[in-house]
Amino acid sequence: MKVLEIFSSGFAAQILNIFLNIWFIWLPVVLFLICREIWILYVQSYFVANISWILLEVKVPHNVFKSPQAMELIFNAFHNSSEGSRLEKYWKGFVKGWFSFEIASLGGKIKFFVRAPKAMKNLVEAQIYAQYPEVEITEVDDYSRALPENIPNEDWKLWGVEFGLTKEDAYPIRTYMDFNLENVKEEMEKIDPMSSLLEFMSSIKEGENVWFQILIRASDNQWLEEGEKLKENISKKTKGKEEAPSRPLLPGETDLIKALDRNMAKLGFDAGIRVIYAARRDIFNPINIASIIGVMKQYNSQNLNGFKSQRSTSGGFWFKKKREYRNQRLMIKAFRRRGYFYHPFQRKSFILSSEELATIYHYPGRVVSAPTFERGERKKGTPPANLPI
Repeated sequence: MKVLEIFSSGFAAQILNIFLNIWFIWLPVVLFLICREIWILYVQSYFVANISWILLEVKVPHNVFKSPQAMELIFNAFHNSSEGSRLEKYWKGFVKGWFSFEIASLGGKIKFFVRAPKAMKNLVEAQIYAQYPEVEITEVDDYSRALPENIPNEDWKLWGVEFGLTKEDAYPIRTYMDFNLENVKEEMEKIDPMSSLLEFMSSIKEGENVWFQILIRASDNQWLEEGEKLKENISKKTKGKEEAPSRPLLPGETDLIKALDRNMAKLGFDAGIRVIYAARRDIFNPINIASIIGVMKQYNSQNLNGFKSQRSTSGGFWFKKKREYRNQRLMIKAFRRRGYFYHPFQRKSFILSSEELATIYHYPGRVVSAPTFERGERKKGTPPANLPI
């Protein structure tokens, strides 16, 4: 009632009348603010839908002695943070490009893939050949399309998961430096963390599929600012309260700051990690789900960072079957479209440095000997001469 009384008074009524009379000033502003995001979403969706993609299979021969650092250099070459001009961004819907690095086990046969915009094919091939001149790279059809389009169905069952980080982005996971893989002179005596993933993927049966996908795009520098704040917070713990004297950094705090510094010195990428396990219903094995989660935990560290399940196809409690089916359909559609950063499959991404990415995804040498890991049959001499540098 008080509100009605206020607007029924002479002064308030005059203000409201003036506000309504100048609608042609404020209404376009309000409509612009409302419609701007809708317009950006529309033009970006149109731009993304018209990108032409290719899928490249990379076969690695046995006699490769390369540290994961070689893969780090490849990732660095893909760090293009350009967002285009204002005209390109707001009128044409230009977005930062992204790549999908994948490992697929098809009935136990392991293959490595890179999915990239067709316009970037030469760049991708040139960078991989530069670090791994012995590999074979061929353009192939999308392996994920070999399964029925309407999976899950009466014959096929599916489970999927998307991972996130347990702590802030600036904290690093365990990297190849922690596994002492930066030097390959004694490679056969070292442990590659990818061995666990590849051994698991090689153990599945005919009719089972495990697809591992890492999507990346160049990140901005906001995560570096957050990292500096984390370092400041650690240093503040050494300052005494009131007249209490300051104390020196503890060994663990010193190591933590060093780890943050090393990680922040690398190039950062927005990242998303997705894994799908699909199999015929009569051989679907839930134990493989636990194996997938366990493989990712080997990169975890109690005092630094690690991976956790961020989203899965589980249906929860209410309407479990319907929600589970919906989640499964969305997960496999997102995988096949390689969607993560933009509508309609936009997810909350996290930051991984090039060192972290190279730890999770690199082309293994002789230290990895999964029995069904498909390698190139012969060593190539040099990459094609017509590849651009």
